[in-house]
Amino acid sequence: MKIQHIFFDLDNTLWDHRRNAYLTLKEIFNKEDLSEKYSLGFEEFHKEYFTINERLWAQIRDGEITKEYLREHRFYDALVFFGIDDRELAELFEKNFLDEILNYNDLVEGAFEILEYLSEKNYELHILSNGFEEVTYKKCELSGIKNYFKTITSADEINVRKPHAEIYEYALQKAGAKKEESIMIGDDWIADVEGAKSFGLKVVFFDVFNDNFEAEDVIVIKKLMELKNIL
Repeated sequence: MKIQHIFFDLDNTLWDHRRNAYLTLKEIFNKEDLSEKYSLGFEEFHKEYFTINERLWAQIRDGEITKEYLREHRFYDALVFFGIDDRELAELFEKNFLDEILNYNDLVEGAFEILEYLSEKNYELHILSNGFEEVTYKKCELSGIKNYFKTITSADEINVRKPHAEIYEYALQKAGAKKEESIMIGDDWIADVEGAKSFGLKVVFFDVFNDNFEAEDVIVIKKLMELKNIL
């Protein structure tokens, strides 16, 4: 059956989370003058924060920790790594990070062009994100892509995250989409690819970070505009 519904992951698939988070964190770091106070360089702080944050998000995805645990620990653990045991400072980073990241809304290369192309071909487009509900919708709105999507689904809505089948089921029901008419496009091999594939969806792996993973029946692209060759 012909594809009618396209489900996109948001962070690092369309919305350039890695770049936007880097710029936001740098702004907060400089505002709090951590270089001067603790003789700490931003790049080394960012590298440690990035490692901790990626690990915590994997734990959220796997159901090992809660969203609240991540928010409490990602900055605190990064600061403690450098000998800065300051929960108040960590809380300040967390609050400002979620507020200020929405000031940066760079999209992944080709995002606008491919959304325009797919819309003109009358596909119904949807967002299915593991990100926080309170920022997912705003990211779409402030980056100017909201109107391309019929539905925007955050895993927070039912507190179940990709790769679990329930969130895919929920997103399809919300979209009024049939499984055999739908395809998932995302950059996370476990959440987007393995999750969607085991649920029974067609899958495109957007290998934006050159992980070079492959699997049977999984289409791999390196640039969003390559979707023109598929859809």
